[in-house]
Formats: sequence, C-alpha cells, structure tokens
Amino acid sequence: MEFSHVPVLLEECIQGLAIRPSGIYVDGTAGGAGHSREIAKRLGPQGRLIAIDKDPDAVAIAGERLREFPQATVVQNDFANIPLVLDELGIDRVDGILLDLGVSSHQLDTAERGFSYNFDAPLDMRMSQSGLSAYDIVNTYSVEDITRILREFSEEKFAYRIAQNIEKARQQKPVETTFELVEIIKQSIPAAARREGGHPAKRTFQALRIAVNQELDHLSICLDDAFERLAPGGRFAVITFHSLEDRMVKQKFAALAKGCICPPDFPVCVCGHKPRAKLVNRKPIEATAEELAANKRSHSAKLRVCERLPEGEEQQG
Repeated sequence: MEFSHVPVLLEECIQGLAIRPSGIYVDGTAGGAGHSREIAKRLGPQGRLIAIDKDPDAVAIAGERLREFPQATVVQNDFANIPLVLDELGIDRVDGILLDLGVSSHQLDTAERGFSYNFDAPLDMRMSQSGLSAYDIVNTYSVEDITRILREFSEEKFAYRIAQNIEKARQQKPVETTFELVEIIKQSIPAAARREGGHPAKRTFQALRIAVNQELDHLSICLDDAFERLAPGGRFAVITFHSLEDRMVKQKFAALAKGCICPPDFPVCVCGHKPRAKLVNRKPIEATAEELAANKRSHSAKLRVCERLPEGEEQQG
C-alpha cells in the first residue's frame, strides 16, 4: 500500500515536544508515521511511543514504518480516546502528546475514499472507514441540518441554497458521487463568487468531512481529557489547518494557562483559580518559506504548544 504523507512542521513539532530519551509520547494522529518515526528515533530503550490512528490504512502503514522501533506501539483508535488507550496499555502519565489534525495526503489522494472534490468517487469521507458517511448526510439530513453544517463548519455563505439544491437533486435520485455533489454546489453559487477563493466545493467538502468524523467534538474531548494524562512538565502540541480548529486549541490552551478569574475590580483574589499550564508559544508557529515551497499542505498549518505545570505550581500559582 502506498501512503504518501509529508509531515508538516516536523522540526518545530520535535522541538515543541522537548523529547527526552526515557519519556513516553503519544502521536494521536499517526498517519504515515512521519512525526512518529522522528519521535521514535529520539527515544532510548526506556522510552515509549504510542502511535494512534482511526484509519485502518494508516494503522497498517504506521505498523510497517515503525517496526524497527521496539519502543513503538501502534493502536487503531480515535485520539478522543487517548485516556482509554493508555489505560489499556497500563500507562498512567505521558511526557508529550502530538495531534496533526485534518485529512491526510493519502486520504485526499485515494479517490475511492471520497474526500476530494478533484476525483469522481462515491461520497464517503469516513476516516475510520465505518459509521456515518457523507452519502448519509447528503441524502438523509434535512435542508435545515445541512445548512447548519455548512454554516458552522465552513462558514459557507451559500449554505441554504446548496442545501435546497441538494434536496431537489435527491428527490430525483440519491446524490451518490463527489462530482454529482460538486455540480450541485457549482449551480448553487453565483458565477462571480465561483471565481473567488479557490474551488467552489472546498468549503462544503470541509464541512461534510468535519461532520462525518465529528472532528471538532472529538478535538474538544481530547484537549480536555488527554491533558489530564500529561505528567508535570509534559507538552501538548497540536497542528491545525483551519480557523475552527485553531480557535478551539487557542481557547483551550489559554484557559489552562489562565490564573485568577475574579472580576478586575476585586481587590484580592477569591476564586482560587490557578494556571495549570504555560504557553510554550503565544503565537502559532507557521511553516517557513522553504517548507511552504516544498509542501503545499503546510500553507494553512499552525502549531500551538502548551506545557503542564508541575503539581506544586498548579497549587501555588
């Protein structure tokens, strides 16, 4: 199986995780194991890497590419379930967690997976290759629900018109392929708007993919629950690719790093709220000019990293 995937912001992730040879690390989105291999290379005999992915194809190739590293364990699961995976492996705390969000190059380039508007294929978009598909949403959800998905997950200005035209089309026959959906989208967007901002189907496909895979819900769960499994001094690194993901990571990390939450006019703190983390980088790290030229997927990538404070600092502030 070919699995082409160039890891984004690779050196920046490795630096952000501050890897220790004896540490335990989780790559929650193993993909083609690009980041995982670089983590594993830096681990000594006492170190450990848990590489997780929900995509069976990714799990298979990660298993092959990490076979030479006895410290690495590959698990098929969702990153929202990191605590469960760690429990099953008998691991309490870890020293670093990495998430590389979004769709992989392999998923986009494998036409039959139905992620891309550039290939004609069955509507699918399931990272796990099971459960609810884009076909199900397009052909069974109400106009109101499809409109909401397109507005919330991609800020599509013509969401209602697209949803209406999907309903008209499916009254004649189910919308079965990516190109059938692309044609409906094109007919729903005025010509002037189609000439702006890239492919007219980009936003709709993004929104459907997020809905199918419950990406934002799972990210929220992971940011909350997986942080609790970080050891003091452990780091959480997240690469995002669109504003909805980045906003969530920014807000969650900021909340963890926030101290007193009393109203500003209180003379003394009465809330007792102490920061639990510190921001390693206050502004997101983006790709260098060299990486931008070499890897088009890096154009919208943003890396944020936070570090869990030692227990004493959490208590004392």
